Amino acid sequence: LVLSLAWLGPALGGEDEDEEVIEEEEKEKEEDEVLSDEIKEEDNVLVLHEHNFARALSEHQLLLVEFYAPWCGHCQQLAPAFAQAAAELRNESSPARLAKVDATAQTALATEFGITSYPTLKLFRDGNRTHPLAYTGRMDSQGIVRWVQRRAGPSATLLQDTDTIAAFINSQDLVVIGFFKDLRGEAAQAFFEVAAEMVDMTFGAAEAAELFQAYGLAADTVCLFKKFDERQTNFPVDPARGLDTAELTRLLRVHSLQLVMEFTNETSNQIFSAKIPHHMLLFLNKSSPGQLSLQDGFRAAAGGFRGEVLFVVVDVTGHGADVLPFFGMTAADAPTLRLVKMENNRKYQMEQDNFSDSAIRSFIQAVLDGKVKPHLLSAEPPEDWDTRPVKVLVGKTFERVAFDETKNVFVKFYAPWCPHCQAMAAAWEELAERYKDREDIVIAEMDSTANELENITIHGYPTLHYFPAGPGRKMVEFKSARDVETFSKFLENGGTLPEEPPVSEVP
Repeated sequence: LVLSLAWLGPALGGEDEDEEVIEEEEKEKEEDEVLSDEIKEEDNVLVLHEHNFARALSEHQLLLVEFYAPWCGHCQQLAPAFAQAAAELRNESSPARLAKVDATAQTALATEFGITSYPTLKLFRDGNRTHPLAYTGRMDSQGIVRWVQRRAGPSATLLQDTDTIAAFINSQDLVVIGFFKDLRGEAAQAFFEVAAEMVDMTFGAAEAAELFQAYGLAADTVCLFKKFDERQTNFPVDPARGLDTAELTRLLRVHSLQLVMEFTNETSNQIFSAKIPHHMLLFLNKSSPGQLSLQDGFRAAAGGFRGEVLFVVVDVTGHGADVLPFFGMTAADAPTLRLVKMENNRKYQMEQDNFSDSAIRSFIQAVLDGKVKPHLLSAEPPEDWDTRPVKVLVGKTFERVAFDETKNVFVKFYAPWCPHCQAMAAAWEELAERYKDREDIVIAEMDSTANELENITIHGYPTLHYFPAGPGRKMVEFKSARDVETFSKFLENGGTLPEEPPVSEVP
């Protein structure tokens, strides 16, 4: 078409036709550029699309690809760390490169790789695009680099003699070594899988019979060597079941922690990611010698609950001061003991007059056996709590108001700092104003950061629950649009939203 127009142009003798020819040529040039498999870079990150993706896979042994959306806040937050990781890997002459794909523009790639959220990171190995590996590391530059490096080389160092293995053990505070009679066997391969995932630990592998003997082992065993607490912890491989990767990961996570942790800025992430169901906390003032001595009984009690209860010391004058409001405490309450069930944040308070190891053990066992009631936070009710359209509930008054059999009570559970709660505050006030003269309807709110309830756990803010009048202690969670009209329909229909008539299509 372009050649035809160019040939006919002079014969037709029109300037407009010449301009059309130029526009067509420019358009074709742009399309050629789009279709090119040339790979461009931004801050050491390869910019990929559907026409150069295959080339990138063929040129790079390992390719970690971020599928992103330009408007995604998490993607924008990740971008500097991703670029920094790309630069570090390139400076190390790593066989791995980092790349990115705008998944909102490259819909064919997004569909092919099942991208449903942003950012999604996938690792492609040896040009294979059918089975990419999902990224499971931390979303920071160091986490990305270590995760990719672990997959670029062997996930565990081969240790062949006693001198090498001794130096390896002494090189760090904590190392993991797998002793296997056959490093090509199923158990060893499962161990290498765990090593590839747990990039924050250093792994070694040994096969020599003399090394089994040197460390007192007779069969395949994974050993954790530490420079704190017990020096060596053994996890024998079950001959019948083999090595379960999930169970080994859990055991290594649990036993890599110190028997008693101190809550600091450096350890807080370890503590919260440990996946240990209960935390036993000793709050004390570290500047007081008398309170410091209480750690002896605390440590003595810890050994019997390893893996089930994590023991943590919290300095109320240090980093721990930030968590005191969560427990409704002040520094003056130290020394004191609390046990927290992590699944629902239920807190249990131990009597303060006995900090012996036997008393601590007895208390923990009683909580685990369900023989101790949780210690529930409650603010004091404001004097005007029931005079305004929105009634202000606290832990002490909630039961009496919410389960009043003569009232239909609609409660907003909120956190003062929550932006979503702040955004719907005006609508909640307007709703309360609309129903302030209705004797049978109560619009209320409760600050869930300062008040706790025994049988209701709030997992997110705001949470809206409706407590209908009548016997039976019923509760209905509201899960729809948060506007006054929808709230009203819900209330007028007795705690359910009326079904909308089906919309018929006009031909």
